[in-house]
Amino acid sequence: MMSATLKQRLANGQSVLMVNPNHVSSSLAEKLTRAGADSIFVDCEHGAAGFEQLQQMAKAARFGGGYTIVRPQSQDRSTITRCLNCGVDGVMVPLVHTAENAREVVRTIRYACPDDYDEKLIIVMIESTQAVENLDEILAVEGIDVFFVGPGDLSQSMGYSPRVAPGARRPQPVVELVDQTLGRIRRAGKFAGTLVVKEDVAHLVEAGAQLLYYHADPFVNDGVNVMRCLSASPVTRQSSVAV
Repeated sequence: MMSATLKQRLANGQSVLMVNPNHVSSSLAEKLTRAGADSIFVDCEHGAAGFEQLQQMAKAARFGGGYTIVRPQSQDRSTITRCLNCGVDGVMVPLVHTAENAREVVRTIRYACPDDYDEKLIIVMIESTQAVENLDEILAVEGIDVFFVGPGDLSQSMGYSPRVAPGARRPQPVVELVDQTLGRIRRAGKFAGTLVVKEDVAHLVEAGAQLLYYHADPFVNDGVNVMRCLSASPVTRQSSVAV
């Protein structure tokens, strides 16, 4: 199964690129995996995709040669089960603050996938100061593949805005806590992941992140900015007329 390939990449020490299309679009899901994304990420916690659309995007990503990871709306058993029944290759469960939360995630997915549990990539999100405080106990829970440090909600739990302006950095205390948490995960012999942008991806890989979560919108913005620069160039306008 394809999710086993993701697990194998992690086990081999390779990075796994997971891209959020940021739009409910099967064709974009397929294009992203054809372009080299290992997996698409469908965010049902904050995004607009419903179960039927999730199913369609998962099929499209598979057609493009990739995988699908979903973030369900909650830790609710029926919600996670329905997401898995849509054909996704793994789940990234939000707001896992305690070891008991983590154990319940494992119980839920074992219940939802009694015959193919081992083929699913199970990710829990470490995204609060409470989760960081309880990290050693959470890391000891068996059955979880990746521990994902969510910098946005972690920022908010530390009293900062979860948003970052393009080109800016998060407050230094958040940056340091993310780095420290990634290091703790890796030293425990577990796989770590986090959100990246192109300016900090090398640093975060060095800090221990293997599952790299990226948004598709920066690609679009970069392309638009290039076109704006070209359209503003007198040389380009003269060349266009000549053609």
